[in-house]
Amino acid sequence: MALLDHLRELRNRLFKSAIAVVLATVAGFMVYQPMLAALIKPIRDLNESQGRQASLNFDGVASSFDLMIQVSVFLGVILASPVWLYQLWAFIVPGLHKKERRLALSFVAAAVPLFVGGVTMAWLVLPNAVRVLTDFTPSGGSNFISAQVYLSFVLRLLLAFGIAFLLPVVLVGLNLAGILRGEQLIKSWRITVFLVCLFAAMAAPGGDAMSMFYLAGPMLLLFFLAIGLCVLNDRRRARRAVKRAAETEATADVATPSSELKNL
Repeated sequence: MALLDHLRELRNRLFKSAIAVVLATVAGFMVYQPMLAALIKPIRDLNESQGRQASLNFDGVASSFDLMIQVSVFLGVILASPVWLYQLWAFIVPGLHKKERRLALSFVAAAVPLFVGGVTMAWLVLPNAVRVLTDFTPSGGSNFISAQVYLSFVLRLLLAFGIAFLLPVVLVGLNLAGILRGEQLIKSWRITVFLVCLFAAMAAPGGDAMSMFYLAGPMLLLFFLAIGLCVLNDRRRARRAVKRAAETEATADVATPSSELKNL
C-alpha cells in the first residue's frame, strides 16, 4: 500500500475505535456513581478499619464534573476494548485474508481477557497501594486528598496494568504474522528485562516499590511466556518449510504430462 493509503486506513481504524469508545462512554455515565463509590472505598477503609482521618476534597466548582468525565471515558475504554484491540491488529496486518482474519480474531480473543485481567489485578493491588503510601503520614496528621489527584492516580494504575498485560500478546501476534522472530527476543532478553522494569517504574503511580513490583513481576512472567510461544512457533514454521522444500524437491524432476503442456 502507498503511504496515503496507509494513512487513510489508519484514519478509518481510529474513527471506528473512537465511535466505539464514545458509545461505551455513554454506558460509563450510567454506572458512574457505583464505580466512583468502589474507587474511593480504599479511602473509606482507612477511616473505618485503621481509624485514620482521610477524605477526598473537590477543590473546584467543576471538579466533580471533570472527574465524572474522566471516569466515564476510562470505563468506555475498557468496555470498548474488543473493538479498538481488533482495529489495532487489523491495521498491523493489512489486507486480512481468510487466514489472517482468523489470526486477528485469535489475537483479540487473547488480548481482551489479558487487558481486563491486568485492570483487575490493579484493582486488587489498589487498597494495599493506598494503605502503604498513606502509612508515611506522620503521627497525628490527616490525609485530605484532592479527588483529582487521587482518581488520576487510580486510573493511571489501572490503565498501566492493562497495557502491561497486553504487550506480550502483541509480541506473539507479530511473531505469528512473521514480523518478529523468537531468536531476536531471546538475544535481547537483558534489554527486555531492563525496559520492563523501566516501564514499571514510570507507569506505576507513586514512588513506592510495591506498585512497581506488582507491575514488573507479572509483566516479566508474561514476556518470557510470550518468548517461549514465539520460539515454539518458529520451530513449527521451520519444520513446515523443510517439509515443503522436500516435497518440492521430490516432484521437481517429474516430467510434465503432454496434456498439461497443451493446456499451458
